[in-house]
Amino acid sequence: MAEPTPPPSNPGLRILLSKDRPPASSSSAPTAVSSHTDRDRIIGVFRDALSRIESPEAFALQAVQEAIKPQKQTVLVLEENQSLENALRTLLQELASYAVQSGKRIMQYGNSLDNEENNCQITRLLDIVLYLCERGHVEGGMVFQLLEDLTEMSTIKDCKDVFGYIESKQDVLGKQELFGRGKLVMLRTCNQLLRRLSKANDVVFCGRIIMFLAHFFPLSERSALNIKGVFNTSNETKYEKDAADGISVDLNFYKTLWSLQEHFSNPALTAANLTKWQKFASNLMVVLSTFEAQPLSDDDGKLNNLDQEEDAAFSIKYLTSSKLMGLELKDPSFRRHILVQCLIFFDFLKAPGKTDKEGPTGSMKEEIDSCEERVKKLLEMIPPKGKEFLQSIEHILEREKNWVWWKQDGCPVFEKQPFEKKPSPAGVRKRKPRWRLGNKELAQLWKWAEQNPNALTDPERVCMPSVTEYWKPLAEDMDTSAGIEEEYHHKNNRVYCWKGLRFSARQDLEGFSRFCDYGIEGVVPPELLPAEVRAKFYAKPAEKAKRPKKEEAKGTSTQPKEQQVASATPETDGGVSGVDPEEGAVPMDSDNAANDDGRKHSPEEVSGPESGQCEVEADGEHNMKIEASKDGPLKDTA
Repeated sequence: MAEPTPPPSNPGLRILLSKDRPPASSSSAPTAVSSHTDRDRIIGVFRDALSRIESPEAFALQAVQEAIKPQKQTVLVLEENQSLENALRTLLQELASYAVQSGKRIMQYGNSLDNEENNCQITRLLDIVLYLCERGHVEGGMVFQLLEDLTEMSTIKDCKDVFGYIESKQDVLGKQELFGRGKLVMLRTCNQLLRRLSKANDVVFCGRIIMFLAHFFPLSERSALNIKGVFNTSNETKYEKDAADGISVDLNFYKTLWSLQEHFSNPALTAANLTKWQKFASNLMVVLSTFEAQPLSDDDGKLNNLDQEEDAAFSIKYLTSSKLMGLELKDPSFRRHILVQCLIFFDFLKAPGKTDKEGPTGSMKEEIDSCEERVKKLLEMIPPKGKEFLQSIEHILEREKNWVWWKQDGCPVFEKQPFEKKPSPAGVRKRKPRWRLGNKELAQLWKWAEQNPNALTDPERVCMPSVTEYWKPLAEDMDTSAGIEEEYHHKNNRVYCWKGLRFSARQDLEGFSRFCDYGIEGVVPPELLPAEVRAKFYAKPAEKAKRPKKEEAKGTSTQPKEQQVASATPETDGGVSGVDPEEGAVPMDSDNAANDDGRKHSPEEVSGPESGQCEVEADGEHNMKIEASKDGPLKDTA
């Protein structure tokens, strides 16, 4: 494709080339001619490179070596980088001039109508320079300088295409080897673009630039932060001072409402001046009382529900005409706008990190707290979803405190480099660290004790919990309505059970005694358990008395007579063992004695303190009966 000849001059271009400048003196003319010759030769080499269809990896380094003939094979020195940059900036200007002369857009110059591929020469040139910068063959900031020149010589319409190219190469431009060299140039380029754009007509383009800067720069970049906390005092809210004709509106309330914006625009000035604070507090009380006296209904909230609108437009500032005062008071979003400003104002006054002199005084603190409570209640009452809206605002303000602390700490970097372990050389045995008290934890504890001798006597240190408080987790596990699976119960934790038994042994001995009968769940205090679980471990006294009687009666009826006789026969003199078992009186008396003995050992009598005496008397009567039965047959035989 034949290229048009460059025009003699282009007043629209902003870069002043060295060939257009008159020579300073006749002595410098040979040097200028030589530099012009070298520059033209470099331009010619790169102009030929633009016509190649291969990727820049195939020919970019070769073109640099042919044009510059560097001292080193792959890296240019300072003077060589400067010569190459001047030549490329000149070539870029010439290509932009050709595009303007041909009536094409800058980022489309060189494209053929028949070929769908993108063969734009300016894009091609930028790709080659970007590859050289990425590989480290040329200085890393060269591509940023070319992009700045291109945006300066382009119209707003062409700048959108140029910025589209920047967005497409964001990942490459953001690499560490390039970002450190060109971040200031890129920041200057974007700021100059923002100054040229209209905030009313180019809102989307402005948003693209701001979003690019937010992604391109790290989160801890200080250039985009308001470190000193400067307020935009130029944002003034103008409102009517006199009442309009033919409109019935409370002019005093109208002025009171809009006068709050003067304090919101500069909170530091209001907090420092006591007279202004009193004026603000009195005006705010009037506004809050009016909002409370005229609450909004659910119908008012439905009329202004923006969730149902797909393309909801939000205005930057509300209109201050007195004719709209009645409508604005019925608008939920307008009320929320004013009340959220109040919360932001109060949050600034109570910002963390302020000293006693900087912070509010005692009386001011009380007024702030009372006004803040009223504002939050009003936000809850405003439909729709007042409580959810208030929770979101509180969450945002709470997160804002973290940013305040971060700024006061000097904006430390969020990213942390990964810790790399140095491999120990082979054959070298690593020496274990020696601790003063056996291990690291004990040594650290001993060190803290030396540094803080009052740590153990501090009344606010962690104390032993009560039994009721300690067993609450296990009681929740025992509640079947909680639905906690068996494997996650606290009774499976040995350390937890062991500590709980120690607490119960010291504080609840009765509960500790139930461990043998019911296990660890029986130690839980009854007041913590639900009714159905409590009935399982804590039966009524009458039921407890009935159960032993039934069990004792069953055990007595099943005993063999021989065991009853053996258990009831006491250890007496040797004459007892010589009694004839075949005589009828002896077995009868023995059975009676066994029954008497069984009655003496009933649960009602054994439990009393006189059970020992009853056993002694039963043994005495038993011996007397045996002696009587022994003497009876002897008298008969005699």
